[in-house]
Amino acid sequence: MRLSTAAVTASSLIGGWQIARRTGNRPLGGAVLAAGGVLAGREWARHTSPAVTAALTATYLGAFGLSHPLAKRIGSWPSVLTVSAVTAAAAYLAADRRP
Repeated sequence: MRLSTAAVTASSLIGGWQIARRTGNRPLGGAVLAAGGVLAGREWARHTSPAVTAALTATYLGAFGLSHPLAKRIGSWPSVLTVSAVTAAAAYLAADRRP
């Protein structure tokens, strides 16, 4: 059974943010984010091309970076949910829906 990288990326973005927020320990939240990225990246590398893997990795990292300035405009929850949804959609379309 293949791992749903859409679920992994969305949950690690949301989970990492919540852990950092609730504990006040940003490195701990970053560890959750990194673990999700490594897990998803391994799946992408196994099941897609190097170009797709690179694009999805850039999307994941870009989502993390974009969530910060976006949060200043629309709020923390909407920002994290937005970037998580976009990242999950990209992962699904580019990697997960493939047989």
